[in-house]
Amino acid sequence: MNKLRWIFAGGGFLLVFGMMLEGDGGKIANLITGKNAFIDAKDLKPGTFRKITAADLPKPFETESARNTAIAARPPGALPAAPAGFKVELYLDDLKNPRQIRVAPNGDFFVTETRAGEILVVRGRTPDGKPQQVETFATGQKGAFGLNFYPPGPNPQWVYVGNTASVVRFPYKKGDLKASGPAEVLIPELPTGGHSTRDVVFSKDGKQMLVAVGSGSNVDDPDTHPSETHRANILEYTPEGKFVGVYASGIRNPVGLGVNPETGEVWCSVNERDALGDNLVPDYITHVQPGGFYGWPWFYIGGHQDPRLEGKHPELKDKVLIPDVLMQPHNASLGLTFYDGKQFPEEYRGDLFAAEHGSWNRAHQSGHEVVRVPLDKGHASGAYEDFLTFLGPDGQAWGRPVGVAVGADGALYVTDDSSRAIWRVSYVGK
Repeated sequence: MNKLRWIFAGGGFLLVFGMMLEGDGGKIANLITGKNAFIDAKDLKPGTFRKITAADLPKPFETESARNTAIAARPPGALPAAPAGFKVELYLDDLKNPRQIRVAPNGDFFVTETRAGEILVVRGRTPDGKPQQVETFATGQKGAFGLNFYPPGPNPQWVYVGNTASVVRFPYKKGDLKASGPAEVLIPELPTGGHSTRDVVFSKDGKQMLVAVGSGSNVDDPDTHPSETHRANILEYTPEGKFVGVYASGIRNPVGLGVNPETGEVWCSVNERDALGDNLVPDYITHVQPGGFYGWPWFYIGGHQDPRLEGKHPELKDKVLIPDVLMQPHNASLGLTFYDGKQFPEEYRGDLFAAEHGSWNRAHQSGHEVVRVPLDKGHASGAYEDFLTFLGPDGQAWGRPVGVAVGADGALYVTDDSSRAIWRVSYVGK
């Protein structure tokens, strides 16, 4: 639906043309679509909505593949920018390599320090906005990333940790700051090499354990590369670690997993392939259909064939699912969460937030933000909002968000492994 609205600018009012998306519960206005939805990080603006579709994709190799890993140090006193009405504060810094963050039923934050192989517990908030207590729950984990509590509900008995090559669990009772026993290895051998993050979630009823295992390569054909077996998949196990099967496939690197508390659907946040140009292939966020095939490595975003594997598996072309929300290409979409708090305004309830870590395979940076995906009864329209951006005055990126979680206080907490910090976002507007 088209929409005209007045905005205040330069001392007067201007009539501007925007869009309101149908079926979004009234959450999405001023939507940028089509080719204009592709954007560099330096031009991000909190509060702006974008929508990329499969029809908007450029041709492969329209631009040369580029390498750009530049990132600035955080300017003194700099804070991420958020939409009007939101306040951003530094909650905790001087960490080592904070990655995934999840909230225990009692409100404690559990954080993986991936390079150090440690699990931290961060508790409470003092009057000056800092944690009341920070403790090391466990050490000695190799490539620790995924975290979750089992069984689901108010009284979990275990903390599960997704290491690069294994899934382990530690005994836990509500309020524990230290693991009360050694790690029990449930899955001793996950594929290694290439993508290393292993997120772990449980179905709403607690009967399924899902583990994300990214590909070992950019576009290696599993037909000729046995090392890609059981990779680029979400794998299903019992909570005791017995392999059940492949839950969904063709997902190049499903870094972040989440279960929508409203619908029970599994969602993932995906790093798609590189080296096809600046604006190919979009990363994406999507609900995951059990048994669904998402294309890697032969196809991408529906039936678009990867030219490097031309002619392979034509029988699969029409079976490739198109993801719900296409993100900026190469922006490294990582952790996600669903907003179930009450501190933000009502319109945010049930929406998805995801961390976009930042690109390397793009001439100009993309990512370096947290996005909001408005959901209407648990379902996405394809649009997303630039919610939290990590940019200096010159547009140079300085932060790399990884994990997002909703605190017991209803604020949003974001880990940043470039600034080695955790940020807190709260609503203070009317």
